[in-house]
Amino acid sequence: MDGRLPGVDDGSPEQVICHVDMDCFYAACERLREPALDDEPLVVGMGYESGETHGAVATASYEAREFGVESAMPISQALELLPRKVDAVDDPEIDPDEAGFYRTVDLDYYESVAEEVKAILHDTADTVREVSIDEAYLDVTETVDWEAAAAFGQDLKDRIEEEVGVVASVGVAPAMSAAKIASDHDKPDGLVIVEPGDVRDFLSPLDVEEVHNVGPVTARELRSMGVETAGDLADADPDRIDDRFGERGREIWSYARGEDDRPVEPVGKPKSLSRESAFTEATADPERKRDRVRALAGDVAERARSKDALYRTIGIKVVTPPFDVHTRAESLPGPVEDADLVEEVALDLLTEFRDDDVRKVGVRVSNLDFSAAQQASLDGFEDASAGDAGSGRRENHSLGAFTDGDPGDEADDADPQGQSSLGEFQ
Repeated sequence: MDGRLPGVDDGSPEQVICHVDMDCFYAACERLREPALDDEPLVVGMGYESGETHGAVATASYEAREFGVESAMPISQALELLPRKVDAVDDPEIDPDEAGFYRTVDLDYYESVAEEVKAILHDTADTVREVSIDEAYLDVTETVDWEAAAAFGQDLKDRIEEEVGVVASVGVAPAMSAAKIASDHDKPDGLVIVEPGDVRDFLSPLDVEEVHNVGPVTARELRSMGVETAGDLADADPDRIDDRFGERGREIWSYARGEDDRPVEPVGKPKSLSRESAFTEATADPERKRDRVRALAGDVAERARSKDALYRTIGIKVVTPPFDVHTRAESLPGPVEDADLVEEVALDLLTEFRDDDVRKVGVRVSNLDFSAAQQASLDGFEDASAGDAGSGRRENHSLGAFTDGDPGDEADDADPQGQSSLGEFQ
């Protein structure tokens, strides 16, 4: 069988698509803030309050999953499987070694961490499709060949862990559907490369439920037809699959065969651009902090210029020990492109944290404008600044997150042991 996929047999290079999926992302964020939770069973609950039994599991660490806790499970049920460690203090019937920790979803905080990951992804690839707060597709066809795919994936994983402190699993393949399956294939902390000629062989032995867009409901129906694996689905009569599932049947049949030439398309233009950098150890040295912010401001301004983006807001992010995230931003009277102004405003906002110990700093431009509208003048900014003196125009801004939802995914295609979208509980 020809290993090339449909749509790329015209002499152009095979697509090199990377799927990045953060491992137990909400739990990983909680461990960033509270390192004592490392290696402990940890449940993050949506609608959960400390000491209560209501709500649902948004994510469970791998240690908690060993006790049977799954995403979307009611907290009351999770507590039966994994009691709270704090309750073991007063209840001798609870074995502390058979108990875990529970935390409440803090989406604003998770979004701030996701923004750091997102900045790395956009810095790594020109084309990024942000699927959810914890996953994205990258098209790196123009910069990475198949001989370098493994090194690229490992470098990306290392950079995310070193700069942000969370772990990602990465899959690289010539198709979006295969890349997504690959990123999930060796979790946690996985790296799986599926080269063009190997896609069909890679998919064939997998359980049919692992095929892209085949969720539990569809998998049950396929099994009732004698289709147990991706290979079975690939070898099935496509007309029979069409008759049972309609148009989507032909789609999942194609995915099982490794036939997927969808391009990675961004979901709209970015709403912000940012760069962040961590110090090896927290520092209170004002000049070290200022020097780092100057460098980041220059990088961000250059990224905006390269993307033909004007910006209406300039902001900074400051992380102080243990992992407290502070954001400050200055609104401008109109869209500008001015590297000197980005540095000036960022340094001015940093003065609030002059004497603080700081673990990490970041610079961000937002409220982006990609139109050819006339740029606001610096004089206009200065006039507005004078008029607003003392008016408290500095605001705390949410740092944004990956866009929720991938329109290509089936509604029942949720992994009960994966991380649930917050939308499931709203």
